[in-house]
Amino acid sequence: MKIDLADIREFGQLDFLARQLVEGFITGLHKSPYHGFSVEFAEHRLYNPGESTRHIDWKVYARTDRLYTKRYEEETNLRCQLVIDNSSSMHYPYPAKSKLKFSIMASAALAYLLQKQRDAVGLTVFSEKIQHTSPQKSTRSNLNKMMVLLEHLFHEPSELNKTNVAGVLHEIAQKNHRRSLIIIFSDMFDSGENANQLFQALQHLKHNKHEVLLFHVTDQNTERKFNFEERPYEFIDLETGAKIKLNPTEVKDRYLSEVEQFYKDIKLKCAQYKIDLIEADISSDYHDILKAYMLKRSRMH
Repeated sequence: MKIDLADIREFGQLDFLARQLVEGFITGLHKSPYHGFSVEFAEHRLYNPGESTRHIDWKVYARTDRLYTKRYEEETNLRCQLVIDNSSSMHYPYPAKSKLKFSIMASAALAYLLQKQRDAVGLTVFSEKIQHTSPQKSTRSNLNKMMVLLEHLFHEPSELNKTNVAGVLHEIAQKNHRRSLIIIFSDMFDSGENANQLFQALQHLKHNKHEVLLFHVTDQNTERKFNFEERPYEFIDLETGAKIKLNPTEVKDRYLSEVEQFYKDIKLKCAQYKIDLIEADISSDYHDILKAYMLKRSRMH
């Protein structure tokens, strides 16, 4: 399901759209032939022949013509920390549909889905340092507080904020003492001089027994493919304010080469550390985000 983020203006609309996304996603799971997704949805699992019929949810059967048994809180409990990069580069392309706004909408939907499953969910927002963090709780009141924070973040004006992904991830690894699923939304443009620092931080999360789901958020059309018209542009470094005027064709080959190496390094390291890496294009369907989460969750149980 795609949403025009430019239309989100009124307070409370983010919460409403998150619910709509999740409800539509779950409805799609009922109709889908891919049972792998359905096994872990909400508080049910597919009924196995030979099991007691005592816990079959007959209301779900009436709607879907499939047998599901009710799952209990101890079976579904999961601890999750949503982590959103709020550095200046995440505000691109400004102001309509930015990487940050895409990440906020995706996080709101995931938070709603997690709370619906009675899982404990918390939220961390960072740039050069952690700007906000909330504890992992499964209550509706906690979800409401997160939605208010995300709504404010959605409408917050862009500022010159540098990135310190590596430092923040090290801090998250240290502060989350209980094994959790850490879901990260970032373009991974770290202002640290050594890229290895970023990979060491991801390794730190895994070393502390956390599971990691990394959504690498990009505007594929311009950031990955460098699709610009053949005319002069003024390019601005959103984290330093530095400006340069040039024709994109002058640097396109070199740019694409550097970007491909950057993507290759991230994929290689994530595979090495057994971290789930999802390329999240801001023009993609939000249901792709929810599916990636459900697949990860199903493998954790």
